[in-house]
Amino acid sequence: MAVRMEHDTLGSMELPADVLYGAQTARAVVNFPISGLKPSAPFVRATLLIKKCAARANMATGRLDPVIGNAIVAAADEALSGRHDNQFVVDPFQAGAGTSHNMNVNEVLANRASELLGAERGSGRVNANDQVNMAQSTNDVIPTAIRLASLELLDRLVPELVKLKDALARKGVEFDPILKSGRTHLQDAVPIRLGQEFAAHAAALGRGIRGVDICRDDLSELGLGGTAVGTGLNAEERYIGLVIAELARETGRPLIRSRDLVESTFNMDPFVALSGALRRVAVLLVKLSGDLRLLASGPRTGFDEIALPAVQPGSSIMPGKVNPVMAEMISMVGFQVMGCDTTVMLAAQAGQLELNVMMPVIAFNLLFALEILTNGVERLTTLSIDGITANELRCRRYLDDSLGLVTVFAPYIGYAAAAGVAKESAATGQSIREIVLRQGHLTAEEIEAILDPFPLTSPGVPGCKR
Repeated sequence: MAVRMEHDTLGSMELPADVLYGAQTARAVVNFPISGLKPSAPFVRATLLIKKCAARANMATGRLDPVIGNAIVAAADEALSGRHDNQFVVDPFQAGAGTSHNMNVNEVLANRASELLGAERGSGRVNANDQVNMAQSTNDVIPTAIRLASLELLDRLVPELVKLKDALARKGVEFDPILKSGRTHLQDAVPIRLGQEFAAHAAALGRGIRGVDICRDDLSELGLGGTAVGTGLNAEERYIGLVIAELARETGRPLIRSRDLVESTFNMDPFVALSGALRRVAVLLVKLSGDLRLLASGPRTGFDEIALPAVQPGSSIMPGKVNPVMAEMISMVGFQVMGCDTTVMLAAQAGQLELNVMMPVIAFNLLFALEILTNGVERLTTLSIDGITANELRCRRYLDDSLGLVTVFAPYIGYAAAAGVAKESAATGQSIREIVLRQGHLTAEEIEAILDPFPLTSPGVPGCKR
């Protein structure tokens, strides 16, 4: 394999001749063979955008030679198109603060810009530190890149969550006429409509979506220009305003300069808030998954109140078995998101003085959580929720057999008598309706009026005049 030599402040490094990155990236590849993973695509794109906009801002201030600056912009545009995706190679578990990732991007752009100017890669025609990284530090680039990548991924996640919420709401309307037994403590409880259960999940998810969406505000406040510790050393005041404006124009987002660049450099709170909001959604999804699996359990030995679409065979040994695989999948996604949130929380509180060096692991876990939530929710909605059907006969049979139905009659016959009816029903297998009628507590007409489905599942005492 052909090789070339490049140099950094520690000396020379041999690397493949055909790669665009340089010595510092090569050192990181050697030093951090930790996970075998590469940086997430949105994180790479965000870093490239920062470099592109920084070059434009530095040209506007007159600090960067336009010939070199335009070559950096052209190289960044190539990379943003996906042309150099295989050149971003540093493991997410790497040097503190993300210096290796930042230099990986700097070196790729420097070498490609050099080539665009007619020089050889590795020639140093364009310098990774002095020109691509001009007026920047890893310490303001990486938190800005996490913000931009998170905003990009939120643009995908929130619509998928809304689709899921809407699908649940539609099932709430479709199943609203279906009366069934409620359950608390996994025991018989008072009646509820199947549609009410689905509508409640939609309402809960709507609250979770609002919690995620509000995180955009803090993510849109950028500390780029703070450089090493947030004081802005080596970044002109005019550059700071220009680079934020360039990023806003490139992304089409209402990005603004941080009110305190020092705070934005060390404080990971916006990422903690977003990660916590994702955990909240994950909790809701795991609860939804558990309910779907219970309601669809069986079909002969479980609840069998709903049927989930069959998307694949469920067993390698039991013929005909079909499992609730999409619900199972979203639970696993939810558990992983909760684990990612724990890592983000621990890493965020591990910052010291003017810097949090744990930013790479924050970036990896936050962006990974956003990715898997988006993909998991889309699959759950499309392959499961949209195709759910109800077993109305089974719902009605369980309701008629439910001991919880006796609660409906308690206002009329008293708590003690109702408890006696429940005990007799449990012992004999007779329905609550039959026992109440046989014992003469109420007439058949009165029982029918009390068991009118919609008053039975609405505020008030069934059968009474409001």
